[in-house]
Amino acid sequence: MGFLKSIFGKKEAKARQLTRPHDLLADDLITLDDSFALPKQLKGQQFKVESINTYEFEHKLTTEWQLKGVNDQAIYLTLDEDDEVYLALSMKVTRDQVEQLFDLEQFSQIFEEPGQARIQVLADQPFSELQQWLGEHYQQTSFAEFGYFHHKDYRGSRPPQEEGHGQGEEFESYQLMDDTEKYAIDIEVYHGGETEISLVMYRPVTDIREYWPAS
Repeated sequence: MGFLKSIFGKKEAKARQLTRPHDLLADDLITLDDSFALPKQLKGQQFKVESINTYEFEHKLTTEWQLKGVNDQAIYLTLDEDDEVYLALSMKVTRDQVEQLFDLEQFSQIFEEPGQARIQVLADQPFSELQQWLGEHYQQTSFAEFGYFHHKDYRGSRPPQEEGHGQGEEFESYQLMDDTEKYAIDIEVYHGGETEISLVMYRPVTDIREYWPAS
């Protein structure tokens, strides 16, 4: 058998096929649609998968792909899966940007019980580069939902369940959805008060026009 292998050589490994976002791995590349419906940070851009993280909630795990474009802009991708699958593309915003986009007194109601805040984007906000990331009116849909954030890909497995054994970073999640259900605001409050705020837009899976597997 060894003699035959030396004559005919080893069978070549089948090239990895990549046709859907569920299967993205680190270093894979994607190219987004050149549609005017997408903001300039996404329109026609190519992104590399920099890392893969996991959000762990009581009854679900959510995979997050951190993407990096040519301008070093960090974009985050999760999948919204219900009757259909949608891309949830998000970008983090600073406190200064939040102050320009929303009335802070109104925004603070998000963190107050019973968690039914309704907020609107300020009409005179100057951050034009964010306009296509925004709805007009948002209704709160979740309040202080507890979870863990893991800097690791747990597809096909479960995060450690024993306390103190890699359980991840604890946080509370708050979310608001706009009236069209095309945009959202995601807020994560971590231990010590560190807060991350992201603008989210939901797009069809077909907005990923090309896939380039790393290997």
